[in-house]
Amino acid sequence: MAKKLYVGNLSYSTTEDSLKNLFSEFGTVAGAKIIFDRDSGSSKGFGFVEMETDEGASAAVTGTNGRELDGRQLRVNEAIDKPPRKGGDRGGYGNSW
Repeated sequence: MAKKLYVGNLSYSTTEDSLKNLFSEFGTVAGAKIIFDRDSGSSKGFGFVEMETDEGASAAVTGTNGRELDGRQLRVNEAIDKPPRKGGDRGGYGNSW
């Protein structure tokens, strides 16, 4: 099963291909995604890499956390699943009545 890794402190010039190339040193990369601001189109400075195996993910965290890429020292750890959003009938304004 694929394991998702959080990659922080990315340079704004880092590409998804350069992330894939770096992480492929540690195993098969299922995918890489840099997160962009929807208004400006600029990188938010973080992204995610999905490794195909747990062993590859573990090796990638050990081998890339603190490593420099495009002039920035990466912060890499296992991604935490985003909790589901609480919605409901509040209309987006937070009214509880």
